Amino acid sequence: MNLLYTFDLLGTAAFAASGALAGIRRDMDVFGVLVLGLVTAIGGGTLRDLLLGDIPPFIFKDETYLYLSVAVSLLVFLFHRRLAFLTHPLTYFDAVGLGTFVVIGTHKALAFKLGFFGAVMMGVMTATAGGMLRDLLSAKVPMILHKEVYASACLAGGALLYVLQRSAVPPDAAALISAATVIILRLLAVRYNWSLPRAAHRTP
Repeated sequence: MNLLYTFDLLGTAAFAASGALAGIRRDMDVFGVLVLGLVTAIGGGTLRDLLLGDIPPFIFKDETYLYLSVAVSLLVFLFHRRLAFLTHPLTYFDAVGLGTFVVIGTHKALAFKLGFFGAVMMGVMTATAGGMLRDLLSAKVPMILHKEVYASACLAGGALLYVLQRSAVPPDAAALISAATVIILRLLAVRYNWSLPRAAHRTP
């Protein structure tokens, strides 16, 4: 689980950077950039904890997440012109964060005795709610509603973890297999531009 914690911090940093970049692209001031960075990085996990009744939320039990999100957002604000080279690495970090957040959210929901649907939904929420809030605050259609395979990869990873947790697979192995599934699906979706079917319609 120490490896999972490391990946969790890496994903938090990547999500904070993506939120800060969204704020910069919307011409927000430093406060707006910080808000978007924080919301993107910790919004999903915070909402999950509130719904589960785990008070105070994880960000106040381990403030490393807060400090990391603020630091990354500020660095992006200050040096964004020099960070163009991070476009592709951020895609990989984002995928790692997505897989890790799904596993952590689903695992925590199972610890609170939620069933299959509730546990998977908590995993998906942990991974995607921050990005949804980021897009809504920056006046965009949330990415998970139209962008490649994103939330569906999280659903697959959460469902797989639920099944593996009830098998003979060791817990650490189950977590790594599920996270890897989400990461691989997400990266393949980006590489090959996979997307879910859309309704055919004619524009007037």
